[in-house]
Amino acid sequence: MRRILLLNMMVMLTAGPLIACRGAEATNKNDQSVMLFNGKDLAGWSYDLNKPGVKMEEVWSVEDGVLSCKGEPIGYIVTTKKDFKDYKIELDWRWSGGTPGNSGLLVHCSTPRARGIWCKSVEVQLMAGNAGDLIDIGGTELDVENEAQRKEEGRIYKNLTDDSEKPTGEWNHMEVICRGDTITVKVNGTLVNRATNVNATQGGIALQSEGAPIQFRNVKLTPVR
Repeated sequence: MRRILLLNMMVMLTAGPLIACRGAEATNKNDQSVMLFNGKDLAGWSYDLNKPGVKMEEVWSVEDGVLSCKGEPIGYIVTTKKDFKDYKIELDWRWSGGTPGNSGLLVHCSTPRARGIWCKSVEVQLMAGNAGDLIDIGGTELDVENEAQRKEEGRIYKNLTDDSEKPTGEWNHMEVICRGDTITVKVNGTLVNRATNVNATQGGIALQSEGAPIQFRNVKLTPVR
């Protein structure tokens, strides 16, 4: 009898870790997040540049899980999937050249070249010192609180704070939630902008090449309800 009890205890002890592992697998499978940038190559992305004949790989490159952009020529890479809706997108970015510059995350991308090289979209600004500004591109529209004080040049909606960015060369984190006709932006955990009544609610997602070397990593999208 004693021997049988000991055998039963041994079975339970060895089975415990297996059960725990299976539980972890189930949790991971329930996670609907997708990595838009796979850390290996540019699969799932297309591009548009203002210099014909220049290939995507001449501007954008991948190494050690980091997506690097030279900043020239001007243009962007955009997801081949064009119907993202109701999601949270997160990414890390840093300026990889000696001087920080300009770039942006474009959401709700649709009509190509609706304004110069840029597709119709809402830009979430990454320009150094202005991360989190929102910009109408090609006919998108939105509202923000205190709009009279925060709207510039007819289409730029200034962020709530310019001191949430880290020093040049350090990684920053951005979180953008697009839910219905609302866009909420956080930079390094700080709420920096919120727009309502956005007249575009779905589309592709793009990253800009806009004059300065910049790097991205951990570009993740999670559906929201």
